[in-house]
Amino acid sequence: MGLVYDYIGVGFGPSNLALAIATEEFAQRSGREPNVCFIERKPAFSWHEGMLIDGSSMQISFLKDLATLRNPASRFTFISYLKACGRLEDFINLKTFYPSREEFNDYLGWAADAFAGQVHYGEEVTSIEPFYSAGTCAGVEVVSRGADGQSTRRRARNLVLGIGGVAQIPTAFAGMTDPRIVHSSRYLGALDAMLGDGSRPRRVAVIGGGQSAAEIFHDLACRFPQIEASLLVRGGSLKPSDDSPFVNEIFNADFTDRIFAQDPAQRAQMLSEYRNTNYSVVDLELIEKIYHLFYQQKVRGQHPHRLLTHREVMAVAADDGGVELTLRNTLGGDQHRERFDAVILATGYRRDYHRTLLAGFADYIEGDAVDRQYRLPLRADCQAQIFLQGGCEGSHGLSDTLLSVLAMRSEELVASMFVEPAGTQVRDSLRLAAGSLS
Repeated sequence: MGLVYDYIGVGFGPSNLALAIATEEFAQRSGREPNVCFIERKPAFSWHEGMLIDGSSMQISFLKDLATLRNPASRFTFISYLKACGRLEDFINLKTFYPSREEFNDYLGWAADAFAGQVHYGEEVTSIEPFYSAGTCAGVEVVSRGADGQSTRRRARNLVLGIGGVAQIPTAFAGMTDPRIVHSSRYLGALDAMLGDGSRPRRVAVIGGGQSAAEIFHDLACRFPQIEASLLVRGGSLKPSDDSPFVNEIFNADFTDRIFAQDPAQRAQMLSEYRNTNYSVVDLELIEKIYHLFYQQKVRGQHPHRLLTHREVMAVAADDGGVELTLRNTLGGDQHRERFDAVILATGYRRDYHRTLLAGFADYIEGDAVDRQYRLPLRADCQAQIFLQGGCEGSHGLSDTLLSVLAMRSEELVASMFVEPAGTQVRDSLRLAAGSLS
C-alpha cells in the first residue's frame, strides 16, 4: 500500500503550524514518532503578507501565540523567539502586549523554519479522495500539483484542513478580473500599480467598514501624496471594536465548550451579540487617527480624502479611463456614479472552500455539523477522520478563525488522532464538561 501518513495537513498557516508544534511536543512526551506532512500552495511560509502595513500592530496579546496557553515552557513561544533573536529585554522595554504585525510574522516564520522538512511548499491541492484497504475506506488520498505541473498523490489516515479563508467578493464585482480591482489580501503587492509613476493624482476607493479597510485607507492617505483615497462604508460611521476585559473572555479556550453546548439558535444569538468584537469594527486608536486626518483637512481647507457613509456598490464598469462604481445611498435610495483609478475590496473572507476540496470524498461525508473536536461526520464504515481548522465559527465561536485558540485547539486535534482510543476518551470528557455548562 506504500507510505501512509498519520495525518496530512492541507495549508501551512498559523493553524497547521500550531498543530505541527503540538505534534512534536506530543512525540517528545510520549516517545512516539507520528509521520505527518503538510501541503502549502505558497512557495514559502508567509502570513497575511498583503497586509503587513508599516506601523500596524497586532490586536491580540503576544501570549496568545502558537504555544503559550498550552505549554508556556515550549521552545516555540513568542518569548522564546525574542530570546533566540536577542531582543527579549528590548521588547520588555516597549511595555506592550501588542508587537508589530511585521514582528509577529517574523515569529511565525521563525517557528515554521523548524518544520521545513515536513512541508511541501509550492503545491496546490487539487482533489481529496478516499483510499481503500481490504475493501474499506481506510483514509484519504490527497492529490496536489506542483509549479512544474506534475501531480503527486499522498495517503493518510487523517486529514486536517487549515486552508484559511477565500476572498469574499461583493455581488457587484462578481466575475470581474480587472487588475485595478484588488482584494485587501493583495494590497501591498498591488501598490505599485495603484501608485503609477507618481506624476498625477490617483483616485482609490477602499470598500469596507472593518479594520483592514481602515488600515488601508489610513496608509494610502498618510504615505502617498499622489493618492486621493475614499473610504466607502455601508453604515453611518466607523465603529470601534469592543475589546473590554469581560467581553474578551469569549476568546478564552473554555468559551468554546460553552458555545458548543448550546443549540443552534442560541449559538447564533451569542455570535450576533458579540459580533462587534471582530466584524465591521475598527480599533479605537485607528479611528481617532482617521478622525484627526479629516480634521486636519478642514484646517487646511483641502479635502483629497473622503469618508463616504451609507454607500452600497450597485454596479461596476471598467474601461480605459478607470473603474466606474454606481453607488446607492442606503438612506435615501438615490444613486450616483464615481470613477476611480483603483478599487480595494476590504470585504472579508469566506470559510467554505473545504467543500470544494472535499467534493471527491462527498460519498463518505454525512453533513456539515462538526463535532466538538472539529471533525466532520463520516460514515461508520470509513476509518478516516477529517478535521477543520478555522471553518467552525458557527459551532465553536468567534475565536475559531483567530489566533486566540490555536495552541489549545492543536492539542485537542493531537489527542483525537493519537491519544484517545477510537476517538472516544477525550471527546467524552469534553462532552461532559460542555454538559456541565449548559
